[in-house]
Amino acid sequence: MTINSNQVEASVGETLRTVFAEESGPVTAVGFDEDSTRELVEMLAESEEPPKVRLLVREEVLKWLRDDFMLASAAAELLEADTLEIRAATDRLDGAVVAPEETVVSLLTPDAEHSAALVTDDEEFVEAARERWNSRWKEGEAFDLRTPAYSRVLESLGEEFGSEMESDFQTILESVESTNENGKLDEVGLSLLVAAKHEQMLYDISRWGEDVGVASRTTFSRTKTQLEEKGLIDTEKVPIDVGRPRLRLVVGDKRLREADPDELASVAREMLSAAPV
Repeated sequence: MTINSNQVEASVGETLRTVFAEESGPVTAVGFDEDSTRELVEMLAESEEPPKVRLLVREEVLKWLRDDFMLASAAAELLEADTLEIRAATDRLDGAVVAPEETVVSLLTPDAEHSAALVTDDEEFVEAARERWNSRWKEGEAFDLRTPAYSRVLESLGEEFGSEMESDFQTILESVESTNENGKLDEVGLSLLVAAKHEQMLYDISRWGEDVGVASRTTFSRTKTQLEEKGLIDTEKVPIDVGRPRLRLVVGDKRLREADPDELASVAREMLSAAPV
């Protein structure tokens, strides 16, 4: 069962909640843009019993999704739970459409404060639309998010470094709106900041990041150098029995040492913005 009359809401997310409120069968979502895709993923992640959704969008939208670690890891969680499937469309898509079992819903978003759902339950139209989107879905191309599920990231961090560091990392991740901002801290930088706060070894945090699928050791090393040059973190050499000394990460600025976990990202970003290029 789903809505059978036109609806006007304040956001795409609220419109989708209305559409999916009593929907238990599979749903096909087609032609979503970045904002609608974000709201769809967030809505599904927050739902206790979400329907299974097939999302068919432009490849550019899926690449954008992959570049935002928080959103991509939430989507990866839904993929693992078999709640969400994603494919990249091979042909042009005209407009955002949601197709539950018994209706076809066109989504309109004239501005940031309004979203409308235009609904039809005409059996012939719904059947024709379903056949069309099923065909387009079969023609769609698989897309690899290359992002681990959010719960797996946290669980593995806790297993490797302890529950306190896991909690701090979760807090700092959830304090940022997006990790897809040029020139800002991404998931690797945030991982290194938390590791420095807990005085962990660079070798250990970069090995964890590569093993769980956050990023390669090379990326961790390069990001460490960038944060070190900006004064956010520092390193201390720790001798080992065989080979070159390893590096312990430490916080490089008093403001970061004194910041609570939910303030760490904002303080770090202020420092990055103020640092000379």
